[in-house]
Amino acid sequence: MWTVKEIKDLFEMDVHELGRIANSMNDDRVMFVINRHINYTNRCVSKCPLCAFWSENGYLMSKEDILKRVDEAVKLGATELHIVGSHNPDVSIEYFEDIFREIKNRYPNVVIKALTATEIHFLAKKEKSSVREILSRLKSAGLEVLPGGGAEILCNDIRRIICPRKAKSEEWLNVMKIAHELGLKSNATMLFGHIEKVRHRAIHLYKLWKLQEKTKGFISFIPLVFHPKNTMLKKWGLVEDRTNPVDILKTIAVSRIVLRNFKSIRAYWVGLGEKLTQIALNYGANDVDGTIMEERVTHSAGVDSPTYMTVERIIKLIKGAGKVPVQRDTFCNVLKVY
Repeated sequence: MWTVKEIKDLFEMDVHELGRIANSMNDDRVMFVINRHINYTNRCVSKCPLCAFWSENGYLMSKEDILKRVDEAVKLGATELHIVGSHNPDVSIEYFEDIFREIKNRYPNVVIKALTATEIHFLAKKEKSSVREILSRLKSAGLEVLPGGGAEILCNDIRRIICPRKAKSEEWLNVMKIAHELGLKSNATMLFGHIEKVRHRAIHLYKLWKLQEKTKGFISFIPLVFHPKNTMLKKWGLVEDRTNPVDILKTIAVSRIVLRNFKSIRAYWVGLGEKLTQIALNYGANDVDGTIMEERVTHSAGVDSPTYMTVERIIKLIKGAGKVPVQRDTFCNVLKVY
């Protein structure tokens, strides 16, 4: 059992001691998946100050555009499709049903991991439907897993500043709870290193731990480092730069210690860069996400990491950290050990 205070106190510990404890909770294996990110739209009415991705007059991919990317990904060995976008009022649930069904018709064994909890919440409001009905329809069309995005910080005093038009913390958690009840799995994220304090991170981790104890529906936790470039938070002078490596490693280590009921804690190489990712693999992270193939959301905030990492490069990265590379599926089942 955890309390918020106990989690907050962990952040006061020495980073190397935290790393030692967190690393001892993992074995030497580090997971990755062959996946592709497809950001289907960036047209968004929420216009979150934390986000550099949204646009008032952005793009919306056609079904053909998406299926072309799916075909390319499968030819490169992808077992997972990560499909997320924004809060686009022109997109209907039928858009997703049509695309998901066609993907499953072509590639029945490829896992569709799509639509954040905030996208689901937005879609339910737009369609004047319940979250349960939206999720049920999408599941019938082929959806299997929800990605963890949109969680940001699960404290409404922070959300009122960084994402005021998005689902509130309890609404994000409720979408995940309902998804788990319907047999859908999901991931969870935490966007940190902006205006939040350690106390807010502790509350966030506590809420995730508590829901996981009830539902057992989460698979992976992804601590996402905030990159301020091109965001309103940067323009307003609220956040100047990315947080420091010690803070990042502490947060990853604390996440592993607290969320021991999650199968994996990810070092998301897109946001960390390769060198810090390698260090994080000895501070509690046991997953580096995947090949990605195409990512637009984080890169719109100015990160200079590649948009695609080959399997060979991932294997080299993991071995360089003294770990054993393991290809997994979306549910953390082992497919191959290198």
